[in-house]
Amino acid sequence: MAETRVIDPQAEVIEATPGAIARAAGLVRDGGLVAFPTETVYGLGADATNDDAVAAIFAAKERPTFNPLIVHCADRDQAERYVAFNDQARLLADTFWPGPLTLVLPRKAEGGISLLVSAGLDTLAVRVPDSPIAQALIRTAERPLAAPSANKSGEISTTVAMHVAHSLPKAGVLVLDGGRCRLGLESTVVDVTGDTPVLLRPGGVPEEVLAALVGPLGRPGNGSAPRSPGMLKRHYAPSIPIRLNAEGGRKGEALLAFGPNAPRRALNLSRKGDLQEAAANLFAMLRLLDQPGIGCIAVMPIPDQGLGRAINDRLRRAATPPDGADRPPAWNGEQRDDWNDERGPAVPCTPLPDVEQD
Repeated sequence: MAETRVIDPQAEVIEATPGAIARAAGLVRDGGLVAFPTETVYGLGADATNDDAVAAIFAAKERPTFNPLIVHCADRDQAERYVAFNDQARLLADTFWPGPLTLVLPRKAEGGISLLVSAGLDTLAVRVPDSPIAQALIRTAERPLAAPSANKSGEISTTVAMHVAHSLPKAGVLVLDGGRCRLGLESTVVDVTGDTPVLLRPGGVPEEVLAALVGPLGRPGNGSAPRSPGMLKRHYAPSIPIRLNAEGGRKGEALLAFGPNAPRRALNLSRKGDLQEAAANLFAMLRLLDQPGIGCIAVMPIPDQGLGRAINDRLRRAATPPDGADRPPAWNGEQRDDWNDERGPAVPCTPLPDVEQD
């Protein structure tokens, strides 16, 4: 019998057994929300053909409706019902699917996908996840799943089921617990609507690997509407400031380290300097450090190559000050003795527990 944990009267975490997946698939068919693991991060899924179900995703995440969603399919054949593939798209799909690559392609008017999914654009982002649980859910539900990351919009993505429950406790979501996500970093997103593929978001497939197959990738133009998730200037952010390229922690900061030469007591994305391990640890460790009494998270430099480019992209977006009025002093740029733009406010140091890492 599947283990069930109730975090809140409206949030339920259940082991992803075949019976639980069948129950979740029924909820999807009925227009409900299901959080499920993929190889990248946990997704908040709903029937991509159901306007009301897709609207419920936006409501649960408090997500800007101009930021599109990714449609998760069981295979390329299913994806071709909804988007028009060209030769480059077929090559990329056949090489990297199932896996952490999302393709943006022209939507088919007859495909039946809700216009809310792509924010009214004439394109659609699709991918085939490399996760037995995600695959089983899609196939059992017999629906394409619109699924952004399972957390409030702009906050840190979730890589374990309990983080989903704590991030979205009152969203009425059934959470399928499949353990920790293997990759821990979102998919790479590539726009394949033109002659030259355009990298919209670095992710689980490094740019160098894509370029070896299809040639150099272009970059999106400034000021255009987001054509995929993860293109907002501020995204993946904790509630406290982040200082990048730190050599060490300062007063009131918690250090997020990388590599063998970092202080032993600091949380370390990878003591071996392994970028794949660092990617898998990134969001979980940011969540661990996002706590009262810590004024800023100082992050040591990450090599800007391979998966490191995707990690640095997430960190830069997380470190971007929020827009709007009434910003806290941490983002006001005030010249004060206890503040500067790089590090945030000085607060009393909060000792972190010892962390045993390999």
